[in-house]
Amino acid sequence: MTSSNFRGAKGPDLPELSNTIIVAAFEGWNDAGDAASDALEHLDAIWEAEPIIEIDDESYYDYQVNRPVIRQIDGVTRELVWPSMQISHCRPPGSDRDIVLMHGVEPNMRWRTFCAELLAIADKLNVDTVVILGALLADTPHTRPVPVSGAAYSPDSAKFFGLEETRYEGPTGIAGVFQDACVAAGIPAVTFWAAVPHYVSQPPNPKATVALLRRVEDVLDIEVPLADLPAQAEEWEQAVT
Repeated sequence: MTSSNFRGAKGPDLPELSNTIIVAAFEGWNDAGDAASDALEHLDAIWEAEPIIEIDDESYYDYQVNRPVIRQIDGVTRELVWPSMQISHCRPPGSDRDIVLMHGVEPNMRWRTFCAELLAIADKLNVDTVVILGALLADTPHTRPVPVSGAAYSPDSAKFFGLEETRYEGPTGIAGVFQDACVAAGIPAVTFWAAVPHYVSQPPNPKATVALLRRVEDVLDIEVPLADLPAQAEEWEQAVT
């Protein structure tokens, strides 16, 4: 199965997966304190995920808003990195499920087309559940446990995951649009939102990242190694105090 069928996609052949869960996060409006994207990067590192596809179609991005970045490689040569969606695969130790990690920059335009492309990839990878991580600024103190709210595909699933009830109505980001597209396509999808104190909005926020990873544990029903994140969260709280 090749990735050449997807517009703007590049990468090796797609693997044959089954019983697959997507865990996704989008940088930008949906990612206060970089808590969600840091959670995805942590999962990618600890589970040694293998890249399988990248979506960098320029029709999705306004490069004056999300500019490409030049990075030094060895002090001599440089690399140009374009805004994109990185998709990787892993099977965590002790799990019988394939995990697909989707991490990238929220697109600036053509969201419905973008979500349709992600759903086409999900179909090819036999995805049966989608977990979306996000973080928002809120009136919450940094000394308290991080509140995690969210939206699920049914009242029963919301109760099962212990989601705090939210009555939010208003603008949404690509996280909300992608979840809606998943549910409309018949794929169970849940979104977890970590509340980040509005007065410490600058990244990183390891405390919120840990809270999101705990929710990932709930869905996957396996332990997620946190490495030194708990210690970083404690140091962060002390520094803010």
